[in-house]
Amino acid sequence: MLALEIQNNLSKFPHCLLLTRVGNFYESYFEQAIEISRILNIKLTSRRWGGGRVPMCGFPLLHMDKHLKVMVQQHKRFVAVCEEFPKYTSLGAREFERRVVRVITPGTLIDESFLNQYENNYLLAVSVPEGDSAKNPTLGLAWIDVSTGEFYSKRSSHESVCDDIARIGPREILLDKIMETQTSHPTMKVVTEESSVVSFVVPSHSVDGIDNLSAQSPPSTNQSQSSSNAYNPETANVSDEIVTAQDGSPATPFLYTPEETYAIDLLTTYLRANLLEHMPILSQPNREDTESRMQIDSHTIKALEIRENMREGGVRGSLMSSVKRTITSSGTRLLARWLCSPSTSIQEINARQSLVAFFHSRPHFRADLLVFLAKAEDASRIVQKFLLGKGDPSDMLALTATVDIWSGIQQRVNQEREMEYLERRSFSASEWVSLDTLMNRMVNLEDLAQRISLAVERPVSPQYDELAEDADLESDENSGTLRAEWRYGRVKFGIKIKPEFSKTLLELNNTLRDLWEQKAKMEERLQLKYDAPSLTLRSSPGQGMHIHLAKAKRDQKKIAADLDFVSISETGTTRSYFFQDWAQLGQKIFTTSNAIATSEKEAFEMLRQEVNLRAPSLRRNARVVDELDVTLAFSQLATDMNLVRPSIQEDTTYNVINGRHPTVELGLLTSGRVFTPNTVALTPSSHFHVITGPNMAGKSTLLRQTALVVILAQSGSFVPADAAALGIVDKLFSRVGAKDDLFHNHSTFMVEMLETAEILRRATPRSLVIMDEVGRGTTVKDGIALAFATIHHLVSVNRCRTLFATHFHELSEMLGYKDGAPSGQGVFENVAFYCTTVDEMESGTFSYSYRLRPGVNRDSHGLKVAQLAGMPPLAMAVAKNVLTALKSDTTDDAKELASIGRRLTGSPSEIYLT
Repeated sequence: MLALEIQNNLSKFPHCLLLTRVGNFYESYFEQAIEISRILNIKLTSRRWGGGRVPMCGFPLLHMDKHLKVMVQQHKRFVAVCEEFPKYTSLGAREFERRVVRVITPGTLIDESFLNQYENNYLLAVSVPEGDSAKNPTLGLAWIDVSTGEFYSKRSSHESVCDDIARIGPREILLDKIMETQTSHPTMKVVTEESSVVSFVVPSHSVDGIDNLSAQSPPSTNQSQSSSNAYNPETANVSDEIVTAQDGSPATPFLYTPEETYAIDLLTTYLRANLLEHMPILSQPNREDTESRMQIDSHTIKALEIRENMREGGVRGSLMSSVKRTITSSGTRLLARWLCSPSTSIQEINARQSLVAFFHSRPHFRADLLVFLAKAEDASRIVQKFLLGKGDPSDMLALTATVDIWSGIQQRVNQEREMEYLERRSFSASEWVSLDTLMNRMVNLEDLAQRISLAVERPVSPQYDELAEDADLESDENSGTLRAEWRYGRVKFGIKIKPEFSKTLLELNNTLRDLWEQKAKMEERLQLKYDAPSLTLRSSPGQGMHIHLAKAKRDQKKIAADLDFVSISETGTTRSYFFQDWAQLGQKIFTTSNAIATSEKEAFEMLRQEVNLRAPSLRRNARVVDELDVTLAFSQLATDMNLVRPSIQEDTTYNVINGRHPTVELGLLTSGRVFTPNTVALTPSSHFHVITGPNMAGKSTLLRQTALVVILAQSGSFVPADAAALGIVDKLFSRVGAKDDLFHNHSTFMVEMLETAEILRRATPRSLVIMDEVGRGTTVKDGIALAFATIHHLVSVNRCRTLFATHFHELSEMLGYKDGAPSGQGVFENVAFYCTTVDEMESGTFSYSYRLRPGVNRDSHGLKVAQLAGMPPLAMAVAKNVLTALKSDTTDDAKELASIGRRLTGSPSEIYLT
């Protein structure tokens, strides 16, 4: 039977590693056993199979999560989990049915212990239109975190899908099966460039479990955007809007584009195929409105190290690690989303910043709220576990505790308002508007928490058990009662439903108590009547209800002479008997105990259904608390790093006085050094700054901090500066740093040009662009030509706010810069020139000023950097001589250059004398 089940499951799930539960182990067979034993570094053995032997390996149940992490997360393999379920034949014999209950992939993790609690685990579906992609560039995206239920959709394009993928950070990407062979398709190229696992799905063209969505055929080039299913901007749901109250329904109905509907179909089809018995009913996806979010391209997310450090690949050294002050894991996930997708809504930004300012001015209140948050559980993931059919009683108690914490937060907010009203003469209700708006979105769930707390006892530690009966009879020596146990999934729990939960349970527990008292009296009576102090009444699967004598030689004399006792087993010191009166009483106890276990399980299912029905409200409250956590964190950050509230405007101003790079500043402070701030003022009359200066003098840091200030401000945070006035940025681009992309046969220069070309195609007048060393990867003349062409396009076509750092000081002359002349007097009226410099010391040493000033620096001081790097003295001497000769001879004639080379070639002593 087992062999047949395994072979059937292997044929049904050929793309998966199959793990089959057998008792207390998960086992694998055939060729898969060889692979799994190698991946997990466990022993490979064999077993008899059809007259021969086949490879086999296995591991205990308790090691499941550890090994899943290796197979799924590290080796990107899919794992089909086959569980065993008991069933009984007509003769009462117990057999097992084994079936695959779930397929685990990188994008469908639910509650695995290795799931990162501080990051979302997104599964992303991308729908690609049929036909010519140039004629219909619109794509549909749908993505979900199965562990939290967060579900989103949006329109995208071939041009921006790479940015969307970088921002979302999916663990797995889904495409239509027809794309598997279309390796040259532009979307296919983009998707395969990412590190995510790519899976291919045959769409079902139906979206089961989602209301108000009609299935669509694959979007094609002749489909009109004016279709009745097209997106209506008036009904858009912006998921991160802090000022918009959401109703308590699972989803607000609105229309999707055909491309989005198709992506949702791909996603739900894949979920059904893999979650199987754990497939939840999905709510409507929140439609992400591109217009309301700052678009950050994929290069910029990586170059600015928003989520992770480029060099080391970890979180340390990233913007996220520098500004994180969140307490909850779900709040940390929301913070990451805000930083990677800042708002462009002034109303939303001001609402967030008002909350930050509110908490910033009330440190005692902030500290009290943080105490509450520190005790809160990850409600989003707990609720999702119940919706997936995996929640257990301990999760229910954790949810109850969290609801109590939410009530405590509300009470503390009300208390603070009352105290301020009584103690402050100048009480201002307007200061409380943002917090009141946020807290008014919370739903009162105290009735649910009370019902659960009155029903569920604190659970005993769960144990994995190889038996699978619905109830076992066990003795509880502490309470003196006979207890039944029931299992949820593969975990066995003790009684956790209080008898008072229902009239039936109360009656059953009273009956069980009476039966137990009868058992105790019977045991005592038999001990006295037969002079057998070691006599006890017991039950076991092998012997049923029986009387046990621990000291048989001493106590068996009278019992052995009584025909009512039938001997059933004996050892050297013990003896067991069948006794009809105990068999009848024990059967009543077992039946009652079994009925209690069944009633408790039914009661728990009833509570679980109540939790599922209240899931929208629970999620809504969890989201409110997440937003509260992030804004509290921003206020703590403002205190820790001396940040200031920026003024957000509709125009294209960028005026930051003494701005600082938050990550670099933090790094310097830890080493006892001080960051040098700089002022950047981009105005309509001077929105393009050319920045020159030596290497190591802080140009790249200045560029990055300019972008990070915008990200923080539009995320709702205060910013590292003395003062800041910022116009909304719709798109943020960077061209800083580059390296070879050998996998795609791209040189450093090619990577640089690809990034530059993308910026020139996509930047708008409301965008912010930072560019560093455009043209450096080729010859000087080619580089200057490309750099000037880039400036010309950005100024005359894109007309966006730009910081352009370069070592080509010749560009300043081409742009008409004259020493001492004011900005805006050159070729372009709105181009200004700034530089950094090196301070020379009388001792011959030097230092970097890091301070930006108006003007052009025509000396890159590259030799000073080489000297700091430890270049050998001889090499430095040759370099100095060559530089002096090149400066004195402006010709680039080949003969003249050869003459300089011969003149500077000689012995070390001659070189030093030159």
